Amino acid sequence: MDSPGANDNAIGTVGVLEMARVLAKYSSESTIRFLFCNEEHTPWTSKTAAQKAKSRGDNIVAIFNMDGIGVKTAEKTAAGKKTNVTGYTKPEGKRLAELMAEVNARYSIGLEQRIAERPRPGDDDGSFVLAGYPAAVVNIGSFPYGDPNYHAEGDIPETCDIENAAMTVQATLAAVVTIDRDF
Repeated sequence: MDSPGANDNAIGTVGVLEMARVLAKYSSESTIRFLFCNEEHTPWTSKTAAQKAKSRGDNIVAIFNMDGIGVKTAEKTAAGKKTNVTGYTKPEGKRLAELMAEVNARYSIGLEQRIAERPRPGDDDGSFVLAGYPAAVVNIGSFPYGDPNYHAEGDIPETCDIENAAMTVQATLAAVVTIDRDF
C-alpha cells in the first residue's frame, strides 16, 4: 500500500499518545491501558492484542478506538464542522457511544457528535468484540468514512483537521475518566 497514512491512522496514534501523556500522573481507580497498532500487518494487530487479552482473562470494561479522527466528508469540511461519529455493534458499545455524546455536551467540547450502529464489527474495535469484549467503539471523523485519500498517496498531514482530532481526543479522554470514576 502506497499511503503515507496521516489520517489512517497516524492521527489516531498521536491521539492515543496524547491521552497517555495527559493521564500519566492521573491517579486512576482502575487500570487504563493505551494500545496503538497497525491492524493490517501481523503480529502488530488489534486481533493479536485482543486474543492475548482474552487468553490472560483481562477484564476489559471499555475499548475506544480512534481511527481517522482528523478527516470528514468534503461537505462537513467545507462547512467548517467539527465532527465525530462513535460507531458500535453491541449494546455494551452503545452505552459508550452515548457517553461520548454526553461528555461532548457536558464539557461543551463542540463536536457535531453522532452515534452509528454498525451491522458487524469493524477493524480494531471489532477485534475486541469478536474476542468477547462487547464494550467497544470506534471514533471516526465520518461514517460512512468520507476520506477521499483513504489508503492513497494523498493521505498526508496537510489533509488532517488537527482541531477536529484534538476535540475527539478531549471527548474520548473525558469518557475514559468518567468510566474510571464511575466503575
